[in-house]
Amino acid sequence: MAVRAASSRARALATPPGGVVRRGPAPLALAVYGALSFVTLGVALARDTSPVATEAWLELPDWSRHVVSVAGGAVLGAATVRATRSFVKRWGWARMLHADLRPAVRGAGDATLLVLGVASGVAEELFFRGLIAPALGLVLSSLAFGALHQLRGRVGWIWAAWAAVMGLLFGALFFATGSLLGPMLAHVSINVMNLRFLRDTDVEPRKPRRLGGLLGQA
Repeated sequence: MAVRAASSRARALATPPGGVVRRGPAPLALAVYGALSFVTLGVALARDTSPVATEAWLELPDWSRHVVSVAGGAVLGAATVRATRSFVKRWGWARMLHADLRPAVRGAGDATLLVLGVASGVAEELFFRGLIAPALGLVLSSLAFGALHQLRGRVGWIWAAWAAVMGLLFGALFFATGSLLGPMLAHVSINVMNLRFLRDTDVEPRKPRRLGGLLGQA
């Protein structure tokens, strides 16, 4: 868990969503995430509502909502990180996406990935789940989340679709428990772990299969 300019790169790699530059956190990206957080907190203050809580689908004691949310976020984060590696190993579309996004993080330091992974995960959850989802609903807010991860080029729709699916999962956890802590934890952990995987893993394209018989000898 987002690559054209500094802000769109950061948004695209977030997800998944987070963007990266070669030397240190991108000031523009951090400014964008700061603005998203500021808008969300400002609206929540004006409405006198919590930006990290909503009415839960599940009937849970108030004290347990954050606990259940965090537990669910840990499971979702770990499952997504593992699935990412499996997809890159098994599926051509995932290797293509990996190869197209990797130049944005090649050479980035651990501190850069950590700062941008945390900033993008927290800001995007506050804005898309904490602010937008209660107003537009789960499906529309997830589609908006995917649309803002749209990129130019061959992987654009793949990345947008992946982001929309992750938005559905983050949003479902938020609405189910009524707590945003779990989606934040999942989003941040996916960002940080997958950005490091993206930086450190060079995906080699598979060799084309040889045809059998006379065609294979031609």
